[in-house]
Amino acid sequence: MIRAAGLFLALLVLLACPAPARAQADQDLRRSPVVRAVEAVAPAVVNITTARVLRRQSPFGPMFGNDLLGRFFQDLYGRDQETEKTQSLGSGIIIDGRKALVLTNSHVIAGASEIRVRLMDGREFKAELVGSDPDFDLAVLRLEGASDLPQAAMGDSSDIRIGETVIAIGNPFGYNHTVTTGVVSALNRSVTTKEGEFSDFIQTDAAINPGNSGGPLLNILGQVIGLNTAIQARAEGIGFATPINKAKKAVAELVATGRVAPVWLGVFGQDLDRKTAEYLGLGNVKGLLVTDVYQGSAAAGAGIRPGDVILAMDGRPVEGRAQYMALLRGHTRSDTLGLVCRRGQDQYAVKVKARVMLEKTAADLAQTRWGITVSDNPQGGALVREVAPGSPADRLGLRPGDVIHQIGSLRLKSAKGFLNAYLHHRQDNALLMRVQRGSGLYYVRMVM
Repeated sequence: MIRAAGLFLALLVLLACPAPARAQADQDLRRSPVVRAVEAVAPAVVNITTARVLRRQSPFGPMFGNDLLGRFFQDLYGRDQETEKTQSLGSGIIIDGRKALVLTNSHVIAGASEIRVRLMDGREFKAELVGSDPDFDLAVLRLEGASDLPQAAMGDSSDIRIGETVIAIGNPFGYNHTVTTGVVSALNRSVTTKEGEFSDFIQTDAAINPGNSGGPLLNILGQVIGLNTAIQARAEGIGFATPINKAKKAVAELVATGRVAPVWLGVFGQDLDRKTAEYLGLGNVKGLLVTDVYQGSAAAGAGIRPGDVILAMDGRPVEGRAQYMALLRGHTRSDTLGLVCRRGQDQYAVKVKARVMLEKTAADLAQTRWGITVSDNPQGGALVREVAPGSPADRLGLRPGDVIHQIGSLRLKSAKGFLNAYLHHRQDNALLMRVQRGSGLYYVRMVM
């Protein structure tokens, strides 16, 4: 009865207010936290269009050869190696208005010959690539000739709560500045793609569709807490975002050097099998069994030894070799990692500072463990200079003069690319390589 009287009194007060005041009160009620967050950040969300130049052969070349009729059809329909442009759409977020810097996913701009960025206010700019890293799936662009740009507020992804409301803004299927809402479904998710395993994602049920990639994931305060980066195509209501704290560390390196230098701890290891796990007194086969520790490395300095088993990294279980590498790929040289290890019947925790592997170290290890010494090849790829007797490369049949063009999914342009591939695949038990010998090009599998 008292509550009803209160509501009646409030209604009388509202009716007594002038019409403009009532209208303003209605508008204030409609400006929910979600609306305020979108109003604050949307001007800094951009639409990214990329152009890629593809080369295709005329369909008449192979059919007619070089005869007069063939040249006639080529002149009529286009000669071999004709170029055509394709376009793709993605999203991005302005992270520094003064420096005109935009953060997006590396896969959004991969292979682009031209990048253009359009703002919510209609302005459009050509963008140059500052830096990109496929391991983090992040890229930083700089807008040419841009000024007076809006800027999004960066949040803190370390205190994200499962179940809290989040907002995604992007350009799905080319529909500019589409807003979707949902909640944080889970943290520290891993996603496996054809490029490998990626870890440390925020999982959300906010709709994230093609074109959303690179757009921001916001909390209710209008702060960027993640970068929308992937979708689970076979399920509905499952989207993923890179935590903004992880992105911040990568951005610092991308702006400074154009890339994020891969790091390592100095350990080599393998997956556990049932017999080895039982011998070590483990209840399961989860963990990375350390087989070797590089002298002078961070792991050696921390006291890790061959025979130890790495069980967790920064509070996340290490299931095996692949996940160890996936977790490590999410870190930069500024990180100190907390490892939980087992030695015999004892479990211990240790802090290890991540380091960048020097090129000389990578070259020495590639020669020792793979048996390959390379140099630059003028036509591209890594030229094999030496093959160590009895090494995996020797057992495969590689020989000096061969040219390695690809290792795993990494295409090699030079000897430096070979060293980078070694760093990425140093823990692998087998490698698929694309090798040129003379005029022949072959896919071969090297087993360690």
